[in-house]
Amino acid sequence: MARMRILLTGATGFLGKHLSKRLEHSGVRDVHCAVRKSGSCAVGREFVIGELGATTKFADALEGVELVVHVAARSHVMKDEASDPLAEYRRVNVEGTLNLARQAAAEGVRRFIFISSIKVNGELSEEGRPFSPGDVPAPEDDYGVSKWEAEQGLRAIAGETGMEFVIIRPPLVYGPGVKGNFASMVKLVQKGVPLPLGAIQNKRSLVGVDNLVDLIVACMDHPAAANQTFMVSDGHDLSTPELLRRLGRAAGMPARLLPVPAGLLMFGATVLGKRAVAQRVLGSLQADISLTRALLGWEPPVSVEEGLGRCFTSENRF
Repeated sequence: MARMRILLTGATGFLGKHLSKRLEHSGVRDVHCAVRKSGSCAVGREFVIGELGATTKFADALEGVELVVHVAARSHVMKDEASDPLAEYRRVNVEGTLNLARQAAAEGVRRFIFISSIKVNGELSEEGRPFSPGDVPAPEDDYGVSKWEAEQGLRAIAGETGMEFVIIRPPLVYGPGVKGNFASMVKLVQKGVPLPLGAIQNKRSLVGVDNLVDLIVACMDHPAAANQTFMVSDGHDLSTPELLRRLGRAAGMPARLLPVPAGLLMFGATVLGKRAVAQRVLGSLQADISLTRALLGWEPPVSVEEGLGRCFTSENRF
């Protein structure tokens, strides 16, 4: 891997920064970073491509590249202000991804790793039946739909050209520097805000960013990864109260949880127009990583406790 030339998109984002650091520490120096604006890449050689879309040109960035790791995306937006959110997701996540894949195949790229989402499988998993790669996809929101459409297009391009693909579907990713809902949850715990979530009995898969990076690196040159779709997680699912308690321990401040019935919480959220938010907190969303383990011999190297603890080191606070 150290001698392989890699094109990394999304190198300036949360996952991309952690992956860049891992590559650098592993001695991988020949990295091409596709970025939107100059001066934003911390590792490798920078190539300014502008916005990701159907007409983005990657010729210079793809020169001599053997492997593409496509992390860049229009991420899930909670309060989307776009007039047509699905069209915006498709412009970046579908058209941009497939445009890059076609150019990569034309340049002789051997393998294309695409970071998708567990949302391709759906929003909630049934009790005792975690999502697996072989399930019939059932995306419910625009982001999930766009990722599923990109997966289908990537498979088609790979089938036509012989370029290998690897698809990884992570659940919620956490770690030093993460933003969004997870960061908000951490801040509430740190402030000692009472949360009415003590009675929730669900199971949710999470993945620490270091574990996700480790799987991406494993997929770069593992022969068994070719043309596969992988689920990923920490390998230890948590209920919402368990997660909050562990966050509290990691932060040195016990979580304050009130045992309010889940039905009452869902009713209140529905009245307030927050049903989708409540489903994410109250429902189960589990990933089955048995195929990932079996094909790659992969195990999450970082425990949940250690991963959560890394979020609170002095140099990596939220």
